[in-house]
Amino acid sequence: MTDKLSPEARAEALKALAQTGWEEVQDRDAIQKTFTFGNFVQAFGFMTQSAIWAEKLNHHPEWSNVYKTVEVTLTTHDADGLSELDVRLAKKMDALAQ
Repeated sequence: MTDKLSPEARAEALKALAQTGWEEVQDRDAIQKTFTFGNFVQAFGFMTQSAIWAEKLNHHPEWSNVYKTVEVTLTTHDADGLSELDVRLAKKMDALAQ
């Protein structure tokens, strides 16, 4: 089981992730971001690459895809909130979207 981030670690992580467009989800200990690509193939490619990393981390996003847009929400259900896994996957997704 993964531990929930401490208040200090959570604040530090959210500050850094906000710089790349991640936002807190209202009424939930989670973060979200909308990724927009040039077309459906690029969006689906991003999701495929992200899925491989999600499997490696054993941490899976809540997400949806419509054409060139991928909406992602990250939280750790086992921890009932944000954990280091969410931070790692968010950073990896940002890198993959470049």
